[in-house]
Amino acid sequence: MSFSSLCRFFEHVRQFELLRNLRSVLFAGLLGFLSLFCGAADAEAADWMEVWRSHPDIAMTASGETNPIVKPIVKPSTSNITPAQTQIPTVAPKTSAPSKVAVTTTAQPKVETSAPKPIERGSFVTEAVKKVGNAVVRIDTEKTITRRAATDPMMEDPFFRRFFGDELLAPREEMMRGQGSGFLIDKSGVLLTNSHVVNGADKVTVTLKDGRKFEGKVSGVDEVTDLAVVKIEGKDLPVATLGLSSDVQVGDWAIAVGNPLGLDNTVTLGIVSTLKRSSAAIGIPDKRLDFIQTDAAINPGNSGGPLLNDNGEVIGINTAIRADAMGIGFAIPIDKAKELKDQLARGEKIRHPYLGVQMTNLTPELAKLNNDDPNAVFIVPEVTGVIVVKVLPGTPAAKSGIRRGDVITAIDGADVRSAEDLQRTVENSRLGQALKVELKRGDKTQTITIKTGELQEMA
Repeated sequence: MSFSSLCRFFEHVRQFELLRNLRSVLFAGLLGFLSLFCGAADAEAADWMEVWRSHPDIAMTASGETNPIVKPIVKPSTSNITPAQTQIPTVAPKTSAPSKVAVTTTAQPKVETSAPKPIERGSFVTEAVKKVGNAVVRIDTEKTITRRAATDPMMEDPFFRRFFGDELLAPREEMMRGQGSGFLIDKSGVLLTNSHVVNGADKVTVTLKDGRKFEGKVSGVDEVTDLAVVKIEGKDLPVATLGLSSDVQVGDWAIAVGNPLGLDNTVTLGIVSTLKRSSAAIGIPDKRLDFIQTDAAINPGNSGGPLLNDNGEVIGINTAIRADAMGIGFAIPIDKAKELKDQLARGEKIRHPYLGVQMTNLTPELAKLNNDDPNAVFIVPEVTGVIVVKVLPGTPAAKSGIRRGDVITAIDGADVRSAEDLQRTVENSRLGQALKVELKRGDKTQTITIKTGELQEMA
């Protein structure tokens, strides 16, 4: 062998060693990459490196498989491997028959799936209406009224009366029809509604949601509280559940059910806007009520229908709306109806105590404004209370010596800061009860005892 041949031989050996070392470095990098993303332990990577350095004859084929010189075996991993990962094999040199690399994978855990739940439909409004809806009725009324003919001065001339006669001046009868709502409160056929729906009606027809119709008999009415009881005769009558209006709070749900504008079984939703709204404050001073105010839509025909809470219990009786406002309605508290329903069902008259004065609220600011006016009719005390505007003749107030201009500051030991305070105290008193009224007349303070009378005595 020549010297040049020997040099080429050693050059090939050196290149071979360099390639083998480069291959070792690349393979070690690959193992590090797999260890980073597959969660293999550093100890396993070190084992691979030790096997590789001890047995350099293990090579990789073009297809990515190990050269079948030795049979790799799987070494259990000590690291935490997730179910979706593949354990990295550990290779040990052997001289056995060639075989494929054995790779084991952890089985995917079985995921238990339950059947899809059915979609729940409806809401608390739906459930509430289901409880009461069948007990809500439509009330149709008929009333015959007599109208006098228009008094045309021309018809007073004897010449025209000779040709046309007196028939044109004769009174005429007309049939008036009305419609409202109500709800059954007893299986015997007792139902509640408003007084203004049925009072004075010649005929009352009650229609249930299922289409049954009954002739209704008005058992009793009370105009002061706008309550009425009607009786029907029927079987298997649905009944509404009465709640407690004393438990109602501002912001509670309010569901109005009725037949507004002739549209049967209409439901509207709102909230309780305020409580104890006086009848005088909403423009009906002839009533004696503290209303529940709601923004649930109440329209003509809703009168007498129930106002429900979110549990489907009746908390009020829809009765009034403000013509000059949108989204403001009023309902009679059901507790008031409970107090009077039995008396009305028996046909008894509801007796309301009264004093017989017309009054308005007074504050020190209003009093000073009045006193500074040189044209003021009289000087009033600059205090908080109610000032008597008029004393009705023949009333308990007139008999006890109450005068126009008196300022009432207390009644029966309770301060009076508004007309509602005074009216509420009188309404809750007994008929004929003696009430001590403290008032200011000019610069003097007096106490007068007034015995309440019956409100209907004014008629």
